[in-house]
Amino acid sequence: MIQEGFTFYRPHEALREYVRFYWVFRSGRAMSALTFPTGCPQIIFHRRKPLYIPESDTFQSRLTISGQVNFPSHLSATGETEMIVVVFKPYGLGPLLNIPASLFYNQEVSGDGIDGLGLRELDERISGCEDVIDCIKLIDNWLLSRLTKQAYGQTQRIQAVVQRMLTAPKATVKDLAAIACLGKKQFERSFRSLVGINPKEYASIVRFQKALAMMQSGESVLSQVAYASGYSDQSHFIREFRRFSGQTPATLLKTTSVHSDLFSNPV
Repeated sequence: MIQEGFTFYRPHEALREYVRFYWVFRSGRAMSALTFPTGCPQIIFHRRKPLYIPESDTFQSRLTISGQVNFPSHLSATGETEMIVVVFKPYGLGPLLNIPASLFYNQEVSGDGIDGLGLRELDERISGCEDVIDCIKLIDNWLLSRLTKQAYGQTQRIQAVVQRMLTAPKATVKDLAAIACLGKKQFERSFRSLVGINPKEYASIVRFQKALAMMQSGESVLSQVAYASGYSDQSHFIREFRRFSGQTPATLLKTTSVHSDLFSNPV
């Protein structure tokens, strides 16, 4: 029987502009979970049976690139599960893959079908690797090989914008474009290419995740949560929260252990 649970790992120091952390999950039990938009794209390596997605009646690919999403979905495991997940910063996936992140919007794409990146070879080496620490090193080294000065230059403007959004989700697109020193249309194109979603929609995810973070910390007065998270009013809060979670804030508090992925740092 495999040891169950989550383990988190830091990426190589040179990658921390792009990668938040890696996590490994192991379980020998059947289980299911409701997932929400997190605001961070991922690459998933399944070392045992991939997860099942009931909404589409499909299994994830053994090697899956998961982009920005704006809807909740269920995931279930029917047997032994062992997965290694690279969690990127909101703008980190596109520059390292040298592919517009918008191509993965609301999609889970098999990495086996993307040529020229070496992902297939990396997946094969991870599948044959016995020690998870060695697997993490393989991923680190592959990502380090993707680093370029061009990638860093692309992220600088959008990095500043995302930091502003995390602290002030009500900031207007005009204000965000000014931070990036770009015209509005050019900014929107650049943001969508790097982050994978348009700025207005991403701000909605930030508000949702900020509300989850407040609820996680013990705040149960929902009017306070709505105000501090940047919603215009209570009805706006409930409407967007239901869109991203499938439930009202009050129902989620009663039925689920609330957790914010975007505003939590486990490493």
